[in-house]
Amino acid sequence: MKLTVVGCCGSGPGPDSPASCYLVEHDGYRLVLDLGNGSFGALQRVVDPGSVDAVFLSHLHADHCLDVAPFVVWHRYSGRSTGTVVPLYAPVGAERRLAVAYDVDGDALTDVFDFVPVGPGALTIGPFEVELARTAHPIETYAIRLTAGGRSLVYTGDTGPCDRVVELARGADLFLAEAAHPDSDPDQPPGLHLTGRQAGEHAAAAAVGRLLLTHVPPWVDRIGQLAAASEAFAETELVSCGATYQV
Repeated sequence: MKLTVVGCCGSGPGPDSPASCYLVEHDGYRLVLDLGNGSFGALQRVVDPGSVDAVFLSHLHADHCLDVAPFVVWHRYSGRSTGTVVPLYAPVGAERRLAVAYDVDGDALTDVFDFVPVGPGALTIGPFEVELARTAHPIETYAIRLTAGGRSLVYTGDTGPCDRVVELARGADLFLAEAAHPDSDPDQPPGLHLTGRQAGEHAAAAAVGRLLLTHVPPWVDRIGQLAAASEAFAETELVSCGATYQV
C-alpha cells in the first residue's frame, strides 16, 4: 500500500495544508480517506479526480467532508469525468448532509456518488479488507483499518482516548493518528481529540509498527505534539502535506 498525505491540518485548512484528506493506493486502486475543506485542490496535484475509485468519510464534520462539493462540481462540469458513479462510504445521513452542503435545495448527488452507509464491523472496498470501529467523538465517527498484501494501515479519524481504536490498531504496520489537543492544556473537553502523548500511548498499547501524527490545528505546536508522542512511542513521525509512505 502507498499512503499520500493530501491534507493534514486539524479543524480546518491551515497556512501549510488543507484539512484532512489521505490517498491510499494498492494494485492500481485509489481510495480517498476524508475530503476536508481545501483538500480537493491538493488532491488534483496527486491524481486525476476521475481516477478515484472510492471515498471513505470518517465522519461528517466540515474539516473531513466539505470538499465533496468541489468533487461533485468537477464530475458534473469539467468534461473529463467518465460518468462512473463513485462509491462513498460514510456514516448514516451523509447523503442528506452533503447534498445540503453542496446546494441549499439539497438535490441528490447520486449522479456522482453511490452512498454506502457504514457502521462498526468488516467490509471490503476494492482490494482492501476493511474493519471499522466507532471512536470517542461527539458525532458518529469511525476509525478504519485497511489490510492488503499482508500489510495494514489504521486511520483514527477524530477521537478522544478510546480502547476500541487501540483494539482496531493492534499490530498494524502504520498507525495514522490524530493529535489535536496540546498536552500542556489540562482543560480540553473529553471525548473529542487525542493529545500528542495520548496518541503515542495508543500506538504503544496497540504495538503498531509506526505512528504518524496528523490533524494538528494551526494554533497548536506541531513539534511539541511530536515530542510528547515520541516520549510514549519512539517510532513516531509528524506528517506533512504531500508526504508519501509505503506501508
